[in-house]
Amino acid sequence: MRPLILVGGGGHCKSVIDVAECVGYSILGILDRPEEVGKEVLGYPVIGTDDDMAKYADKACFLVTVGQIKSPNLRIRLHQMIEKVNGQLATVISPTAHVSRHANIEPGTVVMHQAVINSGARIGKGCIINTFANVEHDVKVGDYCHLSTGAIVNGNAHLGDGVFVGSQSVVNQGVYVGNHIVIASLSLVNENLTEEGVYAGVPVRKVK
Repeated sequence: MRPLILVGGGGHCKSVIDVAECVGYSILGILDRPEEVGKEVLGYPVIGTDDDMAKYADKACFLVTVGQIKSPNLRIRLHQMIEKVNGQLATVISPTAHVSRHANIEPGTVVMHQAVINSGARIGKGCIINTFANVEHDVKVGDYCHLSTGAIVNGNAHLGDGVFVGSQSVVNQGVYVGNHIVIASLSLVNENLTEEGVYAGVPVRKVK
């Protein structure tokens, strides 16, 4: 495996470091804001900023480690910057996760500890499948989605691009969730959602 460059040095970066170490990756360093250069995150140096991506494009692969709740826009912009310098995106999967050999995961996605991705599922690029998340059979997850801790997406459901599903929320089987929708924690999605916004409750209703 090529060494990793992590892009973003916040809390999500710490969680990804733990997964990457368990997989056996060598972490070359972290790119972050200028004021963070020279500092360390869990013992790994912040070696530059986003503008330094081109320096490492032929030495390492990249993983965006900026978190995502309200909007995927920053993660999308960072992926575009990596692609512009012909950087290679890593796909990092925890050894404690179960990913069916009949599932498909696009580059730039991280699958955290104890997550489950079942047969026929398709995960887009740049996604976060967080700890204990469950993606059931034949689910389609678009690009730049974040399934938070303990979220459940049941069989044949379809998430559009840039969707956030909060901790311990449930998307029922066959339900469609449109692009750039935020589902709050502990919510139940039992019907299609097509209008952008923030949804919460059991069952969900639009709150913002």
